[in-house]
Amino acid sequence: MMTVKLQIIVGICLFLALTVIVYMIKKRSLDLKYALSWLLALVFVLVLDLFPVLLTKLSMALGVWAPVNMIFFLGFCFSLLIIFSLTVALSRLSNSVRTLDQMVALNEKRLQDLEQELKKEKEKNEEKTDHHRM
Repeated sequence: MMTVKLQIIVGICLFLALTVIVYMIKKRSLDLKYALSWLLALVFVLVLDLFPVLLTKLSMALGVWAPVNMIFFLGFCFSLLIIFSLTVALSRLSNSVRTLDQMVALNEKRLQDLEQELKKEKEKNEEKTDHHRM
């Protein structure tokens, strides 16, 4: 069982974490879609902090002998969830970078072709003006 003093300390830490996350969202240094999992985790831990009996009941319902082990298990599950979501985001960004790289290469090729075409046109015009002068 948690003491009241520990509950207050955990509550203050959760409030500070919530404040930092909201501040980062407002400053656009953290996207809302990535912050949602952190916000949900904070709310979940806050509920467990306010009602520590729920952790004991949850651990008993899942067959975990000690509530402390349940905390470690939930932390492990949350870490896996975060790692998976970051892997998905990284895959999407990798695909976007690949697509952009291909588009840049195509645009560079078009630019080279246009420069060569312009150079040929310029040479033709110079030849025409040279013939007219003679």
